[in-house]
Amino acid sequence: MIAPPAPSVVESDVRRALEEDIGSGDVSADLLPDAPATAFVVCRQDAVVAGRPWFEGVFRRLDPQVDIRWRCVEGEAVGAGSVLCTLGGRARALLSGERSALNFLQTLSSTATATAAYVAAVAGTRARVLDTRKTLPGLRLAQKYAVRAGGGDNHRIGLFDAVMLKENHIHAAGSITAAMAAARARHPGVPVIVEVEDFQELREALACRPERILLDEFTLPMMREAVALVAGAVPLEASGSVDLERIAAVAATGVDCISVGALTKHVSAVDLSMRLGQPPQ
Repeated sequence: MIAPPAPSVVESDVRRALEEDIGSGDVSADLLPDAPATAFVVCRQDAVVAGRPWFEGVFRRLDPQVDIRWRCVEGEAVGAGSVLCTLGGRARALLSGERSALNFLQTLSSTATATAAYVAAVAGTRARVLDTRKTLPGLRLAQKYAVRAGGGDNHRIGLFDAVMLKENHIHAAGSITAAMAAARARHPGVPVIVEVEDFQELREALACRPERILLDEFTLPMMREAVALVAGAVPLEASGSVDLERIAAVAATGVDCISVGALTKHVSAVDLSMRLGQPPQ
């Protein structure tokens, strides 16, 4: 079961999308009789579906009585040509909500589809695939939800739920040890992740026992050596220059998790189409 988004998150995203698209009114749909109508959504490529709460939220905001019947569940892989759902409601609401609803579904399905491919590539290893903060502005929680739908895991949500000590933080504090001490003193109970760039920094970070150590741009031999050095004392995360072709080799080094910015940054929308009428038999 994929943890559902908070209703307030979906409502806020949907409200902004409809305000942006409809503005003072849909002058095209206004020309049509507002009679009962049916529609269906087709996926024109292989994909993993994500974004149903946002899709539904768009149409329910325009027509609370709309009837949406899904033929797939969140996180399900579907083939090209699959009918994802059928809809019944007022014609104007269906047409006014079409683009915003599809925008959510095609974008979040893209993230879920990419995530599923990365997760499949590390199958059989201990590595978990993590997302990053490289998300579309205003859609972070939606994209992080889509990552979970694709079988991945979430890194920190933002700057508030984990301390992440990177090069500039360490430089400003004077050392990893000093930065760690400040983090523990000022934010007790908040997880600390330390980014390291070489083995000297790795040893210093290991002595401080953060919740996780991030190996930034380590080569594969360096990752294997780091895994042997740490010996499970602190979880290790690999980051930097990770793509679908390389991730299996990274996972084989024995790291615990791999963060991939491409899951949410390199969005290539899934090809979806909504048509009025009944779906083909």
